[in-house]
Amino acid sequence: MTPRTRIVREIEEHEGWISFARYMQLALHEPGVGYYAGGARVFGAQGDFVTAPELGPLFGRTLARALAQFPAILEIGAGSGALAETLTAALDCDYSILETSAQLRQRQERRLGKHVRHVAEVPEHFRGAIIANEVVDAMPVHVVHWTAQGILERGVNRGFAWEDRPAGGALLDAARGIDVPAPYVSEISLQGAAWLRYLVEHLEQGAIFVIDYGFPRREYYHPQRAAGTLMCHHQHRAHADPFAHPGEEDISAHVDFSALAQAARAAGADVLGYATLAQFLVNCGITEVLAEANAENALVYAPIAAQAQKLLSPAEMGELFKVLAVGRGLEQRLIGFTHGDRSNTL
Repeated sequence: MTPRTRIVREIEEHEGWISFARYMQLALHEPGVGYYAGGARVFGAQGDFVTAPELGPLFGRTLARALAQFPAILEIGAGSGALAETLTAALDCDYSILETSAQLRQRQERRLGKHVRHVAEVPEHFRGAIIANEVVDAMPVHVVHWTAQGILERGVNRGFAWEDRPAGGALLDAARGIDVPAPYVSEISLQGAAWLRYLVEHLEQGAIFVIDYGFPRREYYHPQRAAGTLMCHHQHRAHADPFAHPGEEDISAHVDFSALAQAARAAGADVLGYATLAQFLVNCGITEVLAEANAENALVYAPIAAQAQKLLSPAEMGELFKVLAVGRGLEQRLIGFTHGDRSNTL
């Protein structure tokens, strides 16, 4: 069954309309047909986009400095396994992965061997660090249309086109709490907030690091961002039509970090820090990691310097990507937020 056929069947079973969140779930995560579940090579130069770990080991080696104090690490959604490979080489800790995609789990097992173990769920009373790099942006989001007549939910009809219906339930409650000038279209991630609450409830002591692209709420729902943040990636080309290649391309939305912080606090965690990726990596000592490379050997140093450029430049990942840490039971301040902490903006 093709992804489009599976989605058409779902739409027909629900009287010709499904929410965009359901569409996104099917297109990305449905076993056997979804983009992340169908076996496509999605990461790296041969895929559709490049994540920070795919650039090379610099990101992971720098992140390892922030994780050195934790006895155990749980990575959520480990992708190709590149980050786990770097971290397990740099750290002496118990490393586990929670991966929902069977295809990606197989790739990780081939790459990592016995260096990590896979778990089916977050352990109860977990003590350590939980890391989620570019996970939340791929979680299904609801698309909301604020109008002068009321708040509508934008979904998908039989023609694979947008169709609005009245919003209701938890989505309507969340949308009412967002002040935007109508008409306005944007996303609300109910799943992202629920996911973080779930992680906090299983965390006995430690920290959860969410690394992704996004904004605090006041920037996310800015009057000038009235068309939302949905973006698709297909063969390293970005576009804004989520119906172009269902099941064959990435669909993502920027992260509302204020919503995540609010969910963590509601579940009993503290916000431990929030910073741009560039500031976080500088605080963790990325310049020292660079210095470890032999600057006199261009074959060694040049690729690492290129990685640093992408990670730190405001025009690349440095400003758009953020790092949010929440947790409990920690007395020592996390080194990634010693300078430039923007938690007050959440």
